[in-house]
Amino acid sequence: MKVLFVIMSGDEKMDLALTLAAKSLEAKRYEDLKIVFFGPSQDRLVDLAGQSKQMFDALNSAGAVDSACINYAKMRGIEDKLSKLVRLMPAGERIAQYINSGYIPMVF
Repeated sequence: MKVLFVIMSGDEKMDLALTLAAKSLEAKRYEDLKIVFFGPSQDRLVDLAGQSKQMFDALNSAGAVDSACINYAKMRGIEDKLSKLVRLMPAGERIAQYINSGYIPMVF
């Protein structure tokens, strides 16, 4: 089974999603796991620290992090900071691409 984590929350729900994603990847629970950041999670991503930052870095290094929404980043004025952490692409297109490829979305 292939799973797409759509992380939107900019609070502790984001930490929980990162933890679940990291543990799932480590345990090889899914055939594939990808992550798309959208909305408030992107604001938090630029200031991520501690254990959450370590999990994000591990997920990114493993190729699980797909992208963050370029349109939201432009609207919030965080495009430059965010582009140093993650690839920026239209979230709607990325989510549709994964769902059309058989990924099951999980939204946090």
